[in-house]
Amino acid sequence: MAGPLHTLRSGQRWISDTEPELGLGTVVGVEHDRVTVSFIASGERRIYAVGNAPLSRVRFAAGDRVESVDGWSMQVEEVEEQDGLLVYLGKDADGKPRTLEEIELNPFLQFNRPQDRLLSGQIDPGDVFRLRIETGEKLARLEQSPVLGLVGPRTALIPHQLYIAHEVASRHAPRVLLADEVGLGKTIEAGLIIHHRVLTGRTEKVLILVPNMLLHQWLVEMLRRFNLRFSLIGEDAYEDAAEEGSPFKDVNLALSSLDFILKDPERRRYVLDVAWDMVVIDEAHHLEWTPEKPSPAYAFVEMLARRTPGLLLLTATPEQLGKLGHFARLRLLDPDRFFDFEQFRQEEQEYTALAGVIDKLLDSPRLDADTLGQLQHFLRHDRADALVGDLNDPEHAAAARNALIQLLLDRHGTGRVLFRNTRNTVHGFPSRLLHGRPLPLPEHYRTQKASLEARLWPESARPDPDWWRHDPRVHWLLDIAQRLKPSRSKLLVICHRQQTAVDLENALRTLGGVRAAVFHEGMSIIARDRAAAWFAEEEEGAQVLVCSEIGSEGRNFQFAHHLVLFDLPLDPNLLEQRIGRLDRIGQHHSIDIHVPYFEDSAQEILFRWYHEGLDAFHRPAAAGAAVFARLGDELRRVLLAPDTHAGITLIQDTRTLAETIEAKLHAGRDRLLELNSCRPEPANRLVEAVAAWDRDTALWPWLEAVCDAYGVVVEEHSTDCYILRPGEHLRVPKFPELPEDGVTVTLSRDVALAREDMVFLSWEHPLVRGAIDLVLNGEHGNASLGFVSHPALASGQMLLETFHRIECPAPRRLQLFRFLPTTQLRTLLDHRGQDLGRIAMAEFDERPQTFEPANVRAFVRSQKPNLEKLLALAETRAGTRLTEIVADSSRRMLDEMTNELKRLAALRSVNPSVRQEELDRLKDDAVEMHGYLQAARLRLDAVRLLITV
Repeated sequence: MAGPLHTLRSGQRWISDTEPELGLGTVVGVEHDRVTVSFIASGERRIYAVGNAPLSRVRFAAGDRVESVDGWSMQVEEVEEQDGLLVYLGKDADGKPRTLEEIELNPFLQFNRPQDRLLSGQIDPGDVFRLRIETGEKLARLEQSPVLGLVGPRTALIPHQLYIAHEVASRHAPRVLLADEVGLGKTIEAGLIIHHRVLTGRTEKVLILVPNMLLHQWLVEMLRRFNLRFSLIGEDAYEDAAEEGSPFKDVNLALSSLDFILKDPERRRYVLDVAWDMVVIDEAHHLEWTPEKPSPAYAFVEMLARRTPGLLLLTATPEQLGKLGHFARLRLLDPDRFFDFEQFRQEEQEYTALAGVIDKLLDSPRLDADTLGQLQHFLRHDRADALVGDLNDPEHAAAARNALIQLLLDRHGTGRVLFRNTRNTVHGFPSRLLHGRPLPLPEHYRTQKASLEARLWPESARPDPDWWRHDPRVHWLLDIAQRLKPSRSKLLVICHRQQTAVDLENALRTLGGVRAAVFHEGMSIIARDRAAAWFAEEEEGAQVLVCSEIGSEGRNFQFAHHLVLFDLPLDPNLLEQRIGRLDRIGQHHSIDIHVPYFEDSAQEILFRWYHEGLDAFHRPAAAGAAVFARLGDELRRVLLAPDTHAGITLIQDTRTLAETIEAKLHAGRDRLLELNSCRPEPANRLVEAVAAWDRDTALWPWLEAVCDAYGVVVEEHSTDCYILRPGEHLRVPKFPELPEDGVTVTLSRDVALAREDMVFLSWEHPLVRGAIDLVLNGEHGNASLGFVSHPALASGQMLLETFHRIECPAPRRLQLFRFLPTTQLRTLLDHRGQDLGRIAMAEFDERPQTFEPANVRAFVRSQKPNLEKLLALAETRAGTRLTEIVADSSRRMLDEMTNELKRLAALRSVNPSVRQEELDRLKDDAVEMHGYLQAARLRLDAVRLLITV
């Protein structure tokens, strides 16, 4: 901005219109009709004639962020002028009031405001301008998606998993027990919940505690499936951080084992000192508790749970360890609700009657008087008389039944804190085919001492390291491996003991040249991971993986479908865990279960007890643990002294007891849980909503345009698959999440599930989210010049098109974008200030033309006074719309929050599982959001000068 001599003062900050790349200049001298400006950032000095100096005064406004020469920054709230110099008043990042004189501005400040770049002639190509606008529209659509947080994970679209994730992740501070049967995907559900909450800002600090043997599996799964980079904290990390203190304090996503933490009081203190937002405990059934003596692990988790808002407990056996064990886990989730075991048992008595009423609502065309009476009893506090009356109205009966079922499920039982899906309700599982193989009992095993271990695992009682040369089970196993070799079928072998696994792997190699890997607790975690990875390789991988009992928990080998149970465990839960390594949702083959056992031995009795008593090989035995708790001592007695008659009696008693227990489970608690753990209609809507994002074809053209604009090289790989590499002329030091050697990506969920070597790109992937931030938060594309034609406009006119973005800084946990998403307010003015906003951006016929930068700067300089007036007018008009938008957003927010408060308050009146804390937090959030909405402001995000031709 040129001006009279008296307007220039030493210390003022100006920018060169003709050489904006020089950076922020400082007036160092004004003599006669000359002004000297020093550009420290570029090490240049310029002398200009005052009368026609191509300079513009740098003046930041309220809302801008500025940085001092000392490196600290502040947000401007007021601007004062003292003796011709500007003084900025505001607050720094810590909220501390600050004052900054313009002479103290950092000379390396970038001038990326669109108005500054336009007025200084810094013009970007039109396609980059349009990309910026399009990106804002894409972000707004994503922020409004009802499945935000569920689109990006590399997981199959399975209804019950999406339903649980959406239901749990949407709560203020979720505290739930994920107790799906083995193979239904509890780890996936936990990952979906964490991903949803981290992506939407509701959770920042997460601690996952798992058994030692599952550490690396969780680490890889969280990264590969959910793009969540957890820090693994074990012995190495602990030693590295020893000098600096706690390795947990500066980590947002931490993964560790409970055993590691419990070894040292200091480690326990370090974990408890962190304000975690959420804690996840896998294999929670290992937390033992009695009212008199909780285990150390339980006591520690209880302390951690009391100071952590969110808690996820994962177990496949919620009640199989007994009602006391089940109650112990529920009291971790809500000690105020579950404080007395006897009271808990009394409340359970109503569950059978409640399930009966729901069954009648689901299946009976007309309710009898008794059922109606029970229904009215359960809904006596719910003012549901109108819905009950509609049951007799053919037009409204179906809707009334659905509404009544939802009321009953919401208001009763443990549905809000416990989710348990079973194979009875979730489809997609393979059949199980049992191949039992009786073998003669070797004489040297028959003469061994009669301990239970020696009878079930006879090789354990022999000091002979070459036992496998004489054991018929080994030769039988070798024969199976050889028969399956031509078909390249994988064979998972599980046995009880570590040494048995080691010897079997050696036997397979020595006797048959079989490519076999071993997996046991004596190996390091990395060694186990390598063995599992070698087994997973299709072409050159191991044909057989031999596991000790630790292969029964956590690991998924569903690419295989042949399972050898070299021996049988004594615990029904362990048997189901073993089978569950292969029998999982998504398995495409029948599971062939091969079981050798010695005739006329304890092994045969145990095999028949599982097969004929519990039917545990063909389906999960829901009553297995409860039966074992009742008949386990008798089973051990019979195994120690095998007797045909006693064995037959035990098997008959087992079958009768199992049928009785399973009938009770189906009639009461399990039926309610199944209904509440996955409601089909909303679950299917979630699947369809995510699938719609998968079908959306807008992602790749947009991302390809971003790559082109920023210098990323794109190569086609195959259908829906591409290779991205940093180009030689990358416009930024590093493109978000793009490795230096490039990456192969796919936009197909099916391809991503089959090809783990490819990155699954979605609108939620960190690379895509980083690209969105790069486009919207940088200067690239925020000032442009275009030549256009339109039937309603004569040629030779100058138009100004502006896009103001509504900014409403608020904590991410509030998810304020639900009510005020990224919003761009477009204004189109002609040179006289007349509003031409009726002409949409897409209606212009753009005419690409080349122009010299010097000519553009000259033209802009000649139009500068008028452009400044138009910019001010555009801001005024956008400001009027801002008031209306904020008012509408506030109304929608208050309506939704009020409705949710009423719903939860009604639930709390009949279901104590709704915590008062949830209601209080909702009220506080509503007040907080209203305050932030009222403080929303405008920022000019992009401006384009248009010339009609």
